[in-house]
Amino acid sequence: MKKTDYYVQRNNKNIETVERLLNEDLPPFCYDYFVAIESQTSALTRLNYAHDLKIFFYYMQERVYRGRKTVREISLSDLEVVTNTDIEYYLGFLTHYKYAGRDHFCNERAKARKLSSVRAMFKHFFNKGLISVDNSAKVPTPKLHEKPIIRLEQNEVFDIIGTAESGDGLTPHQRAYHEKNKVRDTAILMLFLGTGIRISELVGLNDDDLNFDNNSFIVTRKGGSKSILYFDKDVAGALMRYIDQKEERKKQDLEDGGALFLSAQNRRLTVRAVENLVKKYARIVSPLKKISPHKLRSTYGTQLYKATGDIYIVADILGHKDVNTTRKHYAAISDDNRRAVVGKVKLTRPDDER
Repeated sequence: MKKTDYYVQRNNKNIETVERLLNEDLPPFCYDYFVAIESQTSALTRLNYAHDLKIFFYYMQERVYRGRKTVREISLSDLEVVTNTDIEYYLGFLTHYKYAGRDHFCNERAKARKLSSVRAMFKHFFNKGLISVDNSAKVPTPKLHEKPIIRLEQNEVFDIIGTAESGDGLTPHQRAYHEKNKVRDTAILMLFLGTGIRISELVGLNDDDLNFDNNSFIVTRKGGSKSILYFDKDVAGALMRYIDQKEERKKQDLEDGGALFLSAQNRRLTVRAVENLVKKYARIVSPLKKISPHKLRSTYGTQLYKATGDIYIVADILGHKDVNTTRKHYAAISDDNRRAVVGKVKLTRPDDER
């Protein structure tokens, strides 16, 4: 298989899911909206919009029309009578709601994203003259509070890699699988912590993306662009040990030819599997922190910024299109900075000047 197959398949799956949502869970007029935004958005972005709008129209059906209309019966003219108060109630509804028999919860950031999706749809139809009023524009975005940036400290970085290598602290059930997977798991953790790549970038890697002649690899970024990143000798060693071990496994059952990181079933590891892998080791070394693959990325970004002081190189390596995103996360004054400035402002003369 070609190394682009994973991303093509993922993109096609997202497109198919959007089509299903448009045909089953959204009003018919939404189809024109999604056609209009196709050239400016990725399939993943449109999928997120579709899921957000699905919940909005479910709310309309249940709370505004009280079941008198199905979602598929809602028309463009119905959007004109949606008031800003309706949308404010919708934001309150999002705090805790039931959908498809399950409880769902939204924090302020999830509410802001869902409101943004609703606003974009209303704005599109208003700008095209298909509705005469857009009351969604009157609803303020929920206030977003700054979240503390959670990351591993240097000793915890050493500990999580050591735990993956040794298996210390794992339950008997987890240890039963550890011997087979420890080389792979160590390589995954070291690649996260040594390069700062995203989880979607990691699971999409193929064997031939790696070049050990100069310790580099090709990563497919958001939107499909490709970048060449580099890793140090420690990461190279971990990757080579894993590849050597993988070569000894039978290849006839491979369903994703060329995938770098494989499951026990010889299939490409999924995002969920990698998330669970990281949480398993992180709970042992840092039980009070909720460490995810993204937190490992934050750990790398923080250490790189501390080492270089160059926010632009950090943004480039992490694949941030806007350096302000990087500055917000990694250039904030930290506890270390606060301690470092203690004593810099003098309040008394030196002893030899008194």
